[in-house]
Amino acid sequence: MKAVYFDAHGDLEVLRYGDLPDPKPESGEVIIQVKAAALNFNDIWARQGLPRIRIPLPHISGSDAAGVVVELGAGVTHLRVGDEVVIHTIQSCRVCPACLAGEELFCRQMAVWGFQTGPYVGAFAQYARVQAAQCLPKSSRLGWTDAAATSSALVSVWRMLVTRARVAPGERVLIFGASGGTGSFAVQLVKAMGGVALAVASSEPKEAFCRDLGADHVIRSDREDVAQAVRTLTDRRGVDVVFDHGGASTWQMGIDSLRWGGRLVICGATDGYDAKVDLRVLWNKQLSLLGSHVGTLSELVAAWRLVDEGRVRPFVTEVVDLAGIGDAQARMQSRQTMGKIAVDLSSL
Repeated sequence: MKAVYFDAHGDLEVLRYGDLPDPKPESGEVIIQVKAAALNFNDIWARQGLPRIRIPLPHISGSDAAGVVVELGAGVTHLRVGDEVVIHTIQSCRVCPACLAGEELFCRQMAVWGFQTGPYVGAFAQYARVQAAQCLPKSSRLGWTDAAATSSALVSVWRMLVTRARVAPGERVLIFGASGGTGSFAVQLVKAMGGVALAVASSEPKEAFCRDLGADHVIRSDREDVAQAVRTLTDRRGVDVVFDHGGASTWQMGIDSLRWGGRLVICGATDGYDAKVDLRVLWNKQLSLLGSHVGTLSELVAAWRLVDEGRVRPFVTEVVDLAGIGDAQARMQSRQTMGKIAVDLSSL
């Protein structure tokens, strides 16, 4: 099969495009023919390597995929060859107390597929090996690239806003990185929940993109103070919720933008992890600082209903082939992209 892979950590030059053996399913697994995949920042982190996180080598990245089931492993009875599926990005044991309670994120064997799995287990290949429990029916509303670009970003946003921050109708939510793949789902979900979306954008094209998403207000971080703009827009009250995945670069702006008793929820640190907290502000303003990591299968099923209803959709702004993944990662790293970048494998 054709695949993009690497056998050592480093910059873009470590990526290889070539032929690898087709995978074979183990018990409880299936093989899918990948029709489309999508890029995430964890693809970049895996390539670069991260301290204290094991990335199996040689490695195929890609945590988002949609495709057709082509082979069943032993014990798989709920899927059939020919089923069109989208992949839930979380692997787990499925039998421990956490998994049986529907909280597989706390399983001791939990791994993000295409990031912590391997060797050679990920979406950037013609064929991929996945747990059968990871497969959901592909929505008939979506083509292959749109379906692939939906699962991990949407479930991450759902867990952040619904499960962790518990956004209520009428609440104001400040969304950092609103023009990105994750942020674009956040704007749409806030609106679907009856909230008020304040999007942060860093350029005129990104501002226009956020308005197309349905943002109620767009704050231009390249030319105005975000916290001051929030105070102006909220009559000095502050926002109820801050949605963050930038980390150190946006953390203090988020804290400063919260109302008394507000909540900040964060799922990543693309711009640095060494953020500081003034404990006097934390206890005096009675803030809630919430961590969130991907999402569960049940949360993805719930979120997918909004896709089926047409209330939320992926904004795929670029489609590349396998050989174009390296250039696409470079654009992501330099913040040149908006929405999601999909990988089309349907012609392979």
